[in-house]
Amino acid sequence: MNGAALQEQIDAMRQQIASLQQALEAERRENALLRQKLDALCQRYFGRQSEKLDSAQMELLLTGLTEQMVEVAPKQSMLPLGSLRRAGAQTQRIRTPDNLEVVREVIEPEVVLREPARWKCIGQEVSRLLEYQPGKFFWRETVRPKYVSLDDRTVPPVVAPAPVRVADRCLAAPGLLAHLLVSKYADHIPFYRLQMIFWRRHGVFIARQQMVLWAGQCVVLLEAIVLCIQKQMQKSSYVQVDETPVRYLDPQRPGGSAQGYLWTALVPGGCVIYQWHASRAAACLESLLGKEFKGNIQCDGYSAYPAFAGDKKEIQLIGCLAHIRRGFFEAREQAPLIAGWVLHQIGMLYRWEAQLRESRAGPAARQALRSSHSRMVVERLHRALAKLRARYLPQSLMGQAISYALNQWPAFQRYLEHGEAEIDNNLVENAIRPTAIGKKNWLFFGSEEAGGRNAVIYTLIENCRMHGVEPLEYLKDVLERLPRVTNQQVADLTPLNWKKVRQKSLKPTG
Repeated sequence: MNGAALQEQIDAMRQQIASLQQALEAERRENALLRQKLDALCQRYFGRQSEKLDSAQMELLLTGLTEQMVEVAPKQSMLPLGSLRRAGAQTQRIRTPDNLEVVREVIEPEVVLREPARWKCIGQEVSRLLEYQPGKFFWRETVRPKYVSLDDRTVPPVVAPAPVRVADRCLAAPGLLAHLLVSKYADHIPFYRLQMIFWRRHGVFIARQQMVLWAGQCVVLLEAIVLCIQKQMQKSSYVQVDETPVRYLDPQRPGGSAQGYLWTALVPGGCVIYQWHASRAAACLESLLGKEFKGNIQCDGYSAYPAFAGDKKEIQLIGCLAHIRRGFFEAREQAPLIAGWVLHQIGMLYRWEAQLRESRAGPAARQALRSSHSRMVVERLHRALAKLRARYLPQSLMGQAISYALNQWPAFQRYLEHGEAEIDNNLVENAIRPTAIGKKNWLFFGSEEAGGRNAVIYTLIENCRMHGVEPLEYLKDVLERLPRVTNQQVADLTPLNWKKVRQKSLKPTG
């Protein structure tokens, strides 16, 4: 073999080695990307605030990580401060209202009872135990006496009109109906569990099919109140919107079930509306917000929202910083310094928003502080992310986080110009959370039509929670009054208006 042929073989081997090295490097990069995605999935399944990965979020997975785990500043606990103190102080582990009913039991000494005249009371020892009486069943019997005239026997007998019921031949009183609705939709107890509770603890059997029928009869009346709330929401100039998947039974589909969506629209401090749709199309937003909606919609990066807004100048989309932050939080192991710096900048924005909430600043004050403080941080972040984009592979965690952030940046930075807007749409996500908790218990809706009925009751329960109204008291009163009210009086029965009337009636006069 001459020298030229040997050199050709050496060159060929060098090219082959270089090609193999390139292939190996590509495999290493792909392996690193897959490991990052696997770590992210494990964190969603087993980490803090874990939620099941939803196939409906695959669109967001292509442009960034899925939107299942919202990592924001720690939320304040809803529990009283006393419940978080050390166990040694027993008086701080129980909190009760000042007006809690007191049932007094007086125990006299036996010697005093035998000869009370020989004893004089000089004081008393008082102790208290916190007691609870479970709910009980009873028949509420209505008696309507019949009368005949003594002067004229030809006059037919007279009797008082029967009380109006929720529905014809409905044997459930408003109190029982309200308890059923609150137990399922506020306390997340499925009807089949209520059936067992009633039978085992009270000896009363009510089939869950009957409970479903009663709930449907209630919805026929309650839907009018929800329509009033929806009209109020559609008049607002700012609304947060999100959707969550819920499965429902459908024997015609493979596997016997299909997936629908519970769309949620919330006006901060105003109202919240749930609406059920079997699809996730942009047409659902038209049904929820109305064709004539004008204002700002705060949402995530799902494509249905730009499709609904289209080229309408009267509609603007505002992005969500929580969704942007999530990608950098999950990429902190790949690029700890860069991710840490970005998270620190985002943390500054959240701290200023917390100060605004604590001071209860109005829209004008919020916009002024954002212009003087937040805008410079937002602009600095945008410049930095634009420069960092070329450093990372598009499919890496950091590359996906940067791409998603830059794609959402025009919509996100609009919150600086609107003082009524929040920095993220966590409020509407918090409104969705009770449905997610209930979904773990009842698993699915009984049918596609049942989704609409559930949305009506969820709307009233969540509006009660928003305005500090006790849902059991509210629903019991409303179900008693609805059969007698006119269409013009229905608006007075929304949770907010009901609370205003109740407070006015309880306010002392004079």
